[in-house]
Amino acid sequence: MSNDLNQECVVGLDAGGTRTRAVFAAAEDGRVFGEGAAGPGNALTVPVPRLTDHLVEAIAQAVPEAARARVVAVAGGFAGATAASTEEPGHVNARTALTAALRRLGIPADRVRICSDIEAAFASAPGTPADGLALVAGTGAVALRITDRRSTATVDGDGWLLGDDGSGFWIGRSAVRAALRMADRRGTATALAVSVGRALGVPDDALPGDGDWSRGHREAYRMHVLPAVMAELPIRLARFAPLVVEAAGEKDAVAEGILDEAADQLTATVRALNPAHGERIVATGGLLGPEGPLTVALTARLRTLGLTLDWVPDGCRGAVALARLAHDGDDR
Repeated sequence: MSNDLNQECVVGLDAGGTRTRAVFAAAEDGRVFGEGAAGPGNALTVPVPRLTDHLVEAIAQAVPEAARARVVAVAGGFAGATAASTEEPGHVNARTALTAALRRLGIPADRVRICSDIEAAFASAPGTPADGLALVAGTGAVALRITDRRSTATVDGDGWLLGDDGSGFWIGRSAVRAALRMADRRGTATALAVSVGRALGVPDDALPGDGDWSRGHREAYRMHVLPAVMAELPIRLARFAPLVVEAAGEKDAVAEGILDEAADQLTATVRALNPAHGERIVATGGLLGPEGPLTVALTARLRTLGLTLDWVPDGCRGAVALARLAHDGDDR
């Protein structure tokens, strides 16, 4: 590391809704020298003083004190911010917090670049693309058109109440809905009734079994499930998504139908951006990727649109690439 301290370096930040990650790398070739992590980094929901503290913690872990004077550029991808408008509240909050954090750490970066966490994830794809489509499918779901490394069109990402179709939340809510519909006889039998019930602490004698599920047991089931769900934040329904994946793996028809519909919803989200045949689409989020439960189904659907997914785990690599570009004078 001692020799590395004598060269110019950059910092890339991926500040999402659950944690903030910092990567310290060489400006010349992007070699990674250090990493750090801290609390949430959403520029709209985390107060600026707390966001500043999280940035300080993550960057301090990644960048040794002796190397801080060598940092020439910093790029941060923040949930709740965008590169498209410097006047947007999330952008202002992110820049304010990052500027304060760098000052506190004694990092004299000449160039500081702010973008969204999705714009940073898009830049994480091979070749650091400037134009194309980005799809996020995790707890929430959103698709963006990226032009000159800035978001120019958005589809969905409307939150649990109004949208996020095909997301982890949507899948988890569908699991509970399917369980309740089996209980009141509006829906068909599904293993989700048992797995959802157990996850919510429904007594064993109220769960459906091999024999007849009596009306009394069905009522007891509903009386346990509904209050348990209502007692939690709605977004917590996303925690039931893995139960759907597990049940689908056991060939439960209802669970398979939920995942198929989720893939259809995400395909519709992408289609709304009017993609050109062969246009690049970069995807991230837990529902996609090598082990993602929707990867195979969504890939097949997008193939009919002439699209192929490039999956990236997060925006760290992209943030480093954007910092290097900023150092080179490319502020797109």
